[in-house]
Amino acid sequence: MQRIGVDAVSVDRIALAVKRSGSGFLNKVYTPAELAYCAGNDERLAGRWAAKEAVIKCFDGTGICFPRRRIEVLPGPRGAPKARLLGDGRGAQVEVSITHHSRLAVATAHLEISDASAMLPAPDAVMIPERPKDAHKGTFGTAVVLAGSLGLTGAAYLSSMAAARTGAGLVRLLVAQTIYPILAAKCTEVMATPVPEVAPGAVGHAAYDSILRQLAAAEVGIVGPGLGRDSSTWRLVVDLALHARCPLVIDADGLNALAEAPRSRGKLAPKRVLTPHPGELSRLTGKTAEAINADRPGAALRAAKEWGATVVLKGAHTVVAHPDGRVSEDPHEVPALASGGTGDVLSGIIGGLIAQGSDPFSAAVTGVYVHAAAGARIAHRLGDSGLLAGDLLLEIPLVMNVLRQGGL
Repeated sequence: MQRIGVDAVSVDRIALAVKRSGSGFLNKVYTPAELAYCAGNDERLAGRWAAKEAVIKCFDGTGICFPRRRIEVLPGPRGAPKARLLGDGRGAQVEVSITHHSRLAVATAHLEISDASAMLPAPDAVMIPERPKDAHKGTFGTAVVLAGSLGLTGAAYLSSMAAARTGAGLVRLLVAQTIYPILAAKCTEVMATPVPEVAPGAVGHAAYDSILRQLAAAEVGIVGPGLGRDSSTWRLVVDLALHARCPLVIDADGLNALAEAPRSRGKLAPKRVLTPHPGELSRLTGKTAEAINADRPGAALRAAKEWGATVVLKGAHTVVAHPDGRVSEDPHEVPALASGGTGDVLSGIIGGLIAQGSDPFSAAVTGVYVHAAAGARIAHRLGDSGLLAGDLLLEIPLVMNVLRQGGL
């Protein structure tokens, strides 16, 4: 990321501020080294003021804030002005220039921040799929998404579009006939496909055979976001979890369906990824949310072994656990992600990574990291509230590009 900042200030204005406020003004704006260099010279003081303001303008919108007294501008080895940030600049590099004309000090600042340096260290299992130069859409796999119901069409949109933004070659969204026109209009890059329903907007078990055929031709299935709570829908989810041959990412109402089907515990087909928040994991395991949060890594690992699936326990420092004992904890805490629909985006990211050839555990760890890093980058611009799940969609490929350039 690169930014340019420009500022100009009248030398007479700075001289007046010094005359009126004296050391109070000087000590608030300038460092001791700057005061020693300027030695009361109004032009030098004005040049430093303009340079500091130009640097501050560069940082606008980055989430990084430096007051004037923490920006020091002194002559470099060859006499040209050199800016130094007194604090954590997150790898920011700043260059400044100062000119004077007709009692006016004009400064320009150039800021460069490496996106990679602004991101937290990635867990060992994070792996971004390769994108060969001679690839085509078939190279990157097909993801089939079974999601949405009456009143919950947004979940279908978010999860399917997240899979597409993550890089899946093709994404097919299976939705109930009643809500098909909504998703067909909204998801122009995703192949929305109507399937039989048992109630308005509710996909039922009658669609089991046709959905199983769709999954047979896919690299991954994403099941559950906004799917609803019809008993026939839940029976469909459980049978898909038990019998579909491709990997499945199961989220939201898909998890609730499993929680109500004790026969499925420990009997899921291979390569399942469950993505519960603590409340959902409570229903899956019979443990209280308080007990789960008291030992999140342990709770996730016990659930992974009990269900025979990779478990993604969502929240600050999201935990990913595999039945074989592998556990990974994400470094992020992003309160801005505490917003409806962000979990649907996460399930789509994980599914999109599996579609491109990642194994479920690596896809889960990577998806969690990409999701959280995208949220953190947006939070730097918006703050800790106001992030919408849809905001993440455009940020996903940007985070993945940074990781690719970093050689991960």
